[in-house]
Amino acid sequence: MSASPGRGATAPSLLAALEGNGWRSGAEIAQRLGISRAAVWKQVERLRTRGYDIEATAGRGYRLVGARDLLLPEAIEASIPASHRPERLCGPLVHRDSIDSTNLLAASLAREGAGEGTIVVAEQQTAGRGRLGRSWVSPARVNFYGSVVLRPAIPPLEVPRLTLVAGIAVAEAIRATTPLAAAIKWPNDVLLDGRKVAGVLTELEAEADRVRFVIVGIGVNLNATREHFPPELRDKATSLALAGGAPVDRAAFAAALLAALDDAYASFLAGGFAALRQRYEALHCLTGRRVEVDGKPPIVGTVRGVDDDGALLVDGAGGVQRVVSGEVTLTTTYETLR
Repeated sequence: MSASPGRGATAPSLLAALEGNGWRSGAEIAQRLGISRAAVWKQVERLRTRGYDIEATAGRGYRLVGARDLLLPEAIEASIPASHRPERLCGPLVHRDSIDSTNLLAASLAREGAGEGTIVVAEQQTAGRGRLGRSWVSPARVNFYGSVVLRPAIPPLEVPRLTLVAGIAVAEAIRATTPLAAAIKWPNDVLLDGRKVAGVLTELEAEADRVRFVIVGIGVNLNATREHFPPELRDKATSLALAGGAPVDRAAFAAALLAALDDAYASFLAGGFAALRQRYEALHCLTGRRVEVDGKPPIVGTVRGVDDDGALLVDGAGGVQRVVSGEVTLTTTYETLR
């Protein structure tokens, strides 16, 4: 994974060399990175301009004191364990302080030839989008907003399953980084105690029988407070900080999410959604619950899970039906789902 070119990117390895509370001599860092001590100084200065507090003392070297909680490429890179480095989602990583939509920029980059695994993250979205044309509330510097460029060799009809793949990654990343029991509500919502904490928006450009590229956009409410949500969403949405009672390291969460998505995507490419079905079912909160799926006529029944193609199985008056799209509403209160 690498930072986006032309944006004042700093070598991620320097931040990794400064991690911890101790001092690191310039000579030690230079030897570790294979660069000159003058180059070390230049990169330290660049880190400082990006919000890192680094002390420098003659005879002792450098010490990382702190940093703003930003989704900077080098911070995300430094948070990825060597044993879990993504193989497909390995950058470049493009960072923006404010943007209309990460999906829009990712799609633009894909049209210009950006390769699979290109990642766009932003501190704020001014026109964040959700499923079915809804807006995604995107306050500055509190949550995760990101999009990934994928170029899978699959028919266009299979692309919606990538929404389910991303849902698995989000829920697993939340469970890996917090004590919270995140659950998936088919097809693209991730919930905590019945309140939405994350969503996935998958978009594609394709020909009749070939996918040109897919953009998987993910929004996760990390440190948003109740006041960050408009009044009409305060009883429907939550954040990891609100649910868990503690702030979340945004860069560390981003690293965990990208690693989880890389793993789930690799499994999907190797064996289709069938290879992930059990993982999805283990996180799915609708199985065994009464729901209504919008349509003409609507489908009402009990969810029996999902099939190997990712379709929702609803057991209603006409028997078990496969639902491949639609808005799903619970006909029971969420308290019964805990």
